[in-house]
Amino acid sequence: MTTAPDTNTTAASSPDAAPQSCPHTGATGTQDAGTIVLDPYVRDLVGEGARLRAAGPLAHVELLGGVRCYAVTHHTEARQLLNDPRLVKDIDHWNAWQRGEIPMDWPLIGLANPGRSMLTVDGPEHRRLRTLVAQALTVRRVERLRGSIEDLTNTLLDGLARHGADEVVDLKAEFAQPLPMKVVTALMGVEGVDGPRMKEVFDRFFSSETEPGEMPRIMAEIDEVFTAVLEEKRAHPADDLTSALLQAGEEGDRLTEEELLNTIKVMIIAGHETTISLLLQAVIGLETHPEQRAMVLSGEVPWENVVEETLRWSTPTSHVLFRYATEDIPVGDTVLPKGEALIVSFGAIGRDERVHGDTAEDFDITRDTVKHIAFGHGPHVCPGAALSRLEAAVALPALYARFPELTLAVPASELRNKPVVTQNDLVDVPVRLGKQA
Repeated sequence: MTTAPDTNTTAASSPDAAPQSCPHTGATGTQDAGTIVLDPYVRDLVGEGARLRAAGPLAHVELLGGVRCYAVTHHTEARQLLNDPRLVKDIDHWNAWQRGEIPMDWPLIGLANPGRSMLTVDGPEHRRLRTLVAQALTVRRVERLRGSIEDLTNTLLDGLARHGADEVVDLKAEFAQPLPMKVVTALMGVEGVDGPRMKEVFDRFFSSETEPGEMPRIMAEIDEVFTAVLEEKRAHPADDLTSALLQAGEEGDRLTEEELLNTIKVMIIAGHETTISLLLQAVIGLETHPEQRAMVLSGEVPWENVVEETLRWSTPTSHVLFRYATEDIPVGDTVLPKGEALIVSFGAIGRDERVHGDTAEDFDITRDTVKHIAFGHGPHVCPGAALSRLEAAVALPALYARFPELTLAVPASELRNKPVVTQNDLVDVPVRLGKQA
């Protein structure tokens, strides 16, 4: 069993830094007794997760703009709630929404009310939409991508190889970010979409620093891009997921225009953001635990263990917004009141001591069993989980096979998270590649 270093490898900038005001509210730290304000600058993600667990299993939290809700922070209770039919995704069940307290230009409105898709419906309608997506996103289609993922990985590694052994390189910008974006756009058949433009738009969509009035324009821009994609695929269908979604289902039971548009957005956004974090956090875990790195590079421990432990230890998605209680729901020794909103704090849940014991904070690829719900649980498990795992299973061993001497160019404690409350998203990851194999 190994122990994490005193300097936590997934922290953002130092928690001792001077506090900054929460944009749009001016709040800092804990707003009042019993309420945890989620830091929009994500300066101490691990510390925040510990505070959430200590306040859990059901914690009172405050988001941007002073919006209050609850967070489930323990593993067992999260599994129960994700299976509970009394907890739904229809925003009309949120009392604050019904009272008009959530403005349409709220910076997180695109996540709270993203339009009709698997993310916003439940019961039979969720099963219908998920089934249609599953018909298109088959295991066979995902596995067929292995060769393309290997080719893309090798191309990106060739690009990295042009740097000198001691040159500082941003592993995110040159490897971890372009790989999943290229894979998911190829899967969806949207390679012609302007990648840099989409990156900029997605960054603004998720950022806590986006001005409230800008969010409606960002959402409209995303819709404009993908509406054009749908028009192109209707005219020129191909062997890709977008074309398959257009044809999925029986006549009269196909995805509506709104469902198609929102499903494509969900698949592209979720299909690359999660994998970026997974790749980078796996590298950080290995580079800060050299004895474990040696075990995986020697073949003593399989790469699958690295992937699953990374998903638990530094979950790609920090918080998922929202679900709403249709009646009072007991959670531990407290109650989630009817009409209240709930976020699932996956970042806190991954290190729950009640499941993982005293070593929950440690990165340990030798765990006998890695229990996590990083991709969700029950009927709402992410349909893209297999693709993300496949990309990591291809990319990580290939990276270390080419650059076995790779090291972080800065202390892990100096790595900074982007101001994105929902994602474990680093600004950059400077590395030195060392000599090639």
